[in-house]
Amino acid sequence: MTTPSALDRPTGVPLARRLAARLVLVPALVLSFLPPRHIRAVLQQARRGARPATPAQAAAAREALCAVSLRCAGPRGCLPRSLGAALLCRMYGAWPTWCTGVRKVPPFSAHAWIEADGRPVGEGVPDDYFARLVTVAPARRAGT
Repeated sequence: MTTPSALDRPTGVPLARRLAARLVLVPALVLSFLPPRHIRAVLQQARRGARPATPAQAAAAREALCAVSLRCAGPRGCLPRSLGAALLCRMYGAWPTWCTGVRKVPPFSAHAWIEADGRPVGEGVPDDYFARLVTVAPARRAGT
C-alpha cells in the first residue's frame, strides 16, 4: 500500500537561477552514479579557485535544485541535490562544504548534504545530527 504525499517544492526562484540549476542537474545526476572516490576527485577539482559559500548562497542553490527537480526535492534525492547545489554555487564563484555521512541516531541511514559556516543548509536538523564520512570543503588559499 502506498501513502500519498506531497513534496514541498520552493516557489519564487528567479528564472536565471532555475535555468542554471537545470544546467547543473545532468552533471549532478551523472556524478551520483560514480563511486565516492571519483565523486570526491571531481569535486576537489571543481572547488579550485572558489571562495567559501555563505549560508544564503548555499540555501539559494539548494532551493533552486529542489524547484527544478522532483527527484532532488524528494526524500531520496539527497545525493544529486547536494552535488547539484555544490556545482550551482561553483557557477557563481563560491563553494559550500559538500558532505556525505550517516545519521547519528537510529534508524541509521546514509545522507548527503551541503554546509556553510559549519552548519547543514536546509536540513532542519541540529548541527551534530550527522556524522561526516566524506567532505569536500572550500580550498584554502595560499597565505590565508
